[in-house]
Amino acid sequence: MLIQEKPQQRNWKPIIKELEAVLGYKNVVQRREELITYECDGLASYRERPALVVLPRTTEQVAAAVKICNKYNIPFIARGSGTGLSGGALPVEECVLIVTSMMRQILNVDLDNQRVVVQPGVINSWVTQTVSGAGFYYAPDPSSQIICSIGGNVAENSGGVHCLKYGVTTNHVLGLKIVTATGDIVDLGGMLPEMPGYDLTGIFVGSEGTLGIATEVTLRILKAAESICVLLADFTNVEAAGASVADIISAGIIPGGMEIMDNLSINAVEDVVKTNCYPRDATAILLIEIDGLEVEVAHSKKLVAEICRSNGARNVTSASDPETRLKLWKGRKAAFAAAGHVSPDYYVQDGVIPRTQLPYVLKEIEELSQKSGYRIANVFHAGDGNLHPLILYNNSIPGELEKVEEVGGEILKLCVRVGGSISGEHGIGAEKRCYMPEMFSDCDLETMQFVRQVFNPKGLANPTKIFPTPRTCGEAARVMGDGAKKFETSGVERY
Repeated sequence: MLIQEKPQQRNWKPIIKELEAVLGYKNVVQRREELITYECDGLASYRERPALVVLPRTTEQVAAAVKICNKYNIPFIARGSGTGLSGGALPVEECVLIVTSMMRQILNVDLDNQRVVVQPGVINSWVTQTVSGAGFYYAPDPSSQIICSIGGNVAENSGGVHCLKYGVTTNHVLGLKIVTATGDIVDLGGMLPEMPGYDLTGIFVGSEGTLGIATEVTLRILKAAESICVLLADFTNVEAAGASVADIISAGIIPGGMEIMDNLSINAVEDVVKTNCYPRDATAILLIEIDGLEVEVAHSKKLVAEICRSNGARNVTSASDPETRLKLWKGRKAAFAAAGHVSPDYYVQDGVIPRTQLPYVLKEIEELSQKSGYRIANVFHAGDGNLHPLILYNNSIPGELEKVEEVGGEILKLCVRVGGSISGEHGIGAEKRCYMPEMFSDCDLETMQFVRQVFNPKGLANPTKIFPTPRTCGEAARVMGDGAKKFETSGVERY
């Protein structure tokens, strides 16, 4: 259990002095106006200013900072680039934020064994840029890959467009050097795909900073495919696009990526990115990337086009040249940003459903949109059923955020009812923790807490995240109260 002094009793002067001795004066941020930068991650609706921010550059500096936090019983939270969308890097009251963005070294490139070792602050796209000249690439590619960091990807087990065929972050992490919540430096996994003993690497990836901080990550890289083709099919209804996804997989074809965007998303993207590739009058488009041997791609391309047309696609176009393929994907990867141009604010969810349930769930989301009065833009990883509905609203209107959160909660509950999950790649964080009982029994959650307590005995590492406190959403709502600003026990303000 976390033992923390009351904020007014804490004397920060000796703590700051010790941190500066380890990290240097410039790497301890304490001025109030500078701390504003770190109040939230990509989920900007929840905010809390940390007491201090530290910027380590080495594993040893991270370990020293964690030990100082343990000495004074101070909660600490790891943060990468701050692009997370579930409040995983959200500060709690009077905490130290350990920001790994200065740890940006690519430590080793081993092309013969298809391995790359990086520090956590390395940006996702840098890995591919480093090895692409030799014909390799790093498969996990979140939409934010040009700004999100590998450390954050490890914490949240991030996915991306190509997760359907190649998996999410955990499928590409072979080993980790971590600093535990008590400040010990430990190596997990290694250079081999399969290591004896417990899969501690698998436990750590996706633990959202509650088990410690990754300071070195050994990644698996892949050889680039011989041939790549991207198809764009447009439909007069979203359900038909969803049915095409299920039929393509049923035909034995596993595309490198398969994404759906609805009309609202299409027009938002075209207004901002101007790809001139997406038909504005389409109710939905389906992007399918096929990769592999040239003969395999040619055969799959033809079959995929036939399946889309049989489900009512108006047009099916394809692109094999790199420039056009990049343009097609550029629009999809800009969808979240483009939504900000059609609405003052949006609230994005991250549920997962079985592919066969796509037509039904999309219809239910549309009915929920009409019932609630909020427009919902659908853009998602259709191949593995990872939905990203964006609920559009105006946060300047009092009470709107709470109403939108309820709509988002109904979508998550719908995902669970059809056999899915409340998160595919964004994590649970502060936002979705009260929905964990929708998926897990009390015994399940208690077992997870056993693991957390082994790594994090004092509860100082990223407290209040993942697990519900209070235990249910109803209890959380009562704690919030009418007009209350504090988010449960963490001191988070809602804006």
